[in-house]
Amino acid sequence: MNTKAVADEVGGEAGLQALLARLGELRGAIAQAIVGQDEVVEQLLIGLLAGGHCLLEGVPGLGKTLLVRSLGQALELQFRRVQFTPDLMPSDLLGTELLEEDHGTGHRHFRFQPGPIFTHLLLADELNRTPPKTQAALLEAMQERTVSYAGVTHALPAPFFVLATQNPLEQAGTYPLPEAQLDRFLLHIRVGYPSENEEHDILRQTTGSRGAQVPRVMHGADLLALQARVREVHLSEDLLRWITRLVRASRPGDGAPAEVRQWVKWGAGPRAGQSLALASKARALLHGRLAATREDVIALAAPVMRHRLLLSFAAEAESRSADDVVAALLRALPAPDA
Repeated sequence: MNTKAVADEVGGEAGLQALLARLGELRGAIAQAIVGQDEVVEQLLIGLLAGGHCLLEGVPGLGKTLLVRSLGQALELQFRRVQFTPDLMPSDLLGTELLEEDHGTGHRHFRFQPGPIFTHLLLADELNRTPPKTQAALLEAMQERTVSYAGVTHALPAPFFVLATQNPLEQAGTYPLPEAQLDRFLLHIRVGYPSENEEHDILRQTTGSRGAQVPRVMHGADLLALQARVREVHLSEDLLRWITRLVRASRPGDGAPAEVRQWVKWGAGPRAGQSLALASKARALLHGRLAATREDVIALAAPVMRHRLLLSFAAEAESRSADDVVAALLRALPAPDA
């Protein structure tokens, strides 16, 4: 089912208000299982609404698997988790062909056995623990939303959303993702430790006699309809021009801010602008608005751009991060009034 067809089925103001109400219920359902991490949950929902994929970075044990499973339960979508290890092969993820024999005729034929990537929500756990060959197989399927095997193309289910996690690169045994592959993720989300009160609530909730139950509040068709609605959210020409200037200013050159010329070796490409515009529209819809504002762009500038900037040796020597570069860009290029 495509997003245009679903949007036509639930068209009109009444249909939109019903979808927005379900979106609010979705956030409430997730909150029953996930304590805190409000910003992470919001950014994941933005990725879902925008139809993109998300890369989460954080140490193990912060509830990433529970979050994706809760999303699947609340949306009534199929969820699978793949633990990426150094010996994981592309066929373990994408699928393989099996030789079968027809006992009646004795004829043999090959049948494609789909791999775990054929699902709606895929948690690619510790993606940077597996070699580049398997990483590339996943990221190609993410981009094309199809799997090609033995000359035959197999479509992935819709909606299809990949949530990949990676460990901080200072940990041993990791394979950094190439910049070209990182660019395929809509958002790079940082997951931090919970506050003291949140951690207290986690202990109380997870050590009791009953675990939290996540109710189903939406269908996959509702999500497809919302994804279509995101495209209809208004983004003014002033904001679009500002997004263009922000992305272009991230590339070191004569017109770039001093911090960019000093700290950035390679800036963001045009896909960063596309992602920032679409994610801003998704955030506006998530907050019940039909027009994006500069606050939407500012809130998402770092998650959209931080994995698309290659920092220089000078930045590493000064302990500067990609977020520092984004902050410098926002200071150098003030937001329009729109």
